[in-house]
Amino acid sequence: MAYHHGDLARALVEAGLEATRTGGPDALTIRSATRAVGVSPNAAYRHFPDRLALLEAVSGAIQQRMADAMAMTDRGLGPHERLRAVGLGYIAFALTEPGWFSVSFFGTGAPSGEKLAATPPFRALTTSLDLLVHSGALPADRRGSAQWACWSAVHGFAELALRGPLQAIDRDELWSHAEATVDAIIRGICAG
Repeated sequence: MAYHHGDLARALVEAGLEATRTGGPDALTIRSATRAVGVSPNAAYRHFPDRLALLEAVSGAIQQRMADAMAMTDRGLGPHERLRAVGLGYIAFALTEPGWFSVSFFGTGAPSGEKLAATPPFRALTTSLDLLVHSGALPADRRGSAQWACWSAVHGFAELALRGPLQAIDRDELWSHAEATVDAIIRGICAG
């Protein structure tokens, strides 16, 4: 991917996406990104003061792709079905893109609650929960704890499937477990 006078920052992020897709956060360096776009490392420093800044930009691009993938499955659905689609979309993205998934939330260190709340995948979750509250299926006073229960369930499942004891399970069986996990958490947060 040769760079020819344009948006160098975007080109470096694209190079970072390519590197991290299979290699995770450790695959990204300023030198590798600049080599991929055909510029000197010094050129990158005009846009990104260090590797962490570039990795944060790559992480943001991955999080947007994750949210876009989650949203592809939730259109035209009722509140329960939409929350289910968002949860399963999150798990599907993690299983399909394990390198990117490892970058998305932990490549730059664990995000604080405020930083996490601003990420596109977390906003997709909270929007779905807000729709449940609006429909009367989730009491407003349980909305805050529901977001952490849902997030913990899908993120934990994804981690167990990628790096834990669930990684050896056949994909069809694994997906059945993913659906059961998401369904159980939705029933749990909506139960009176």
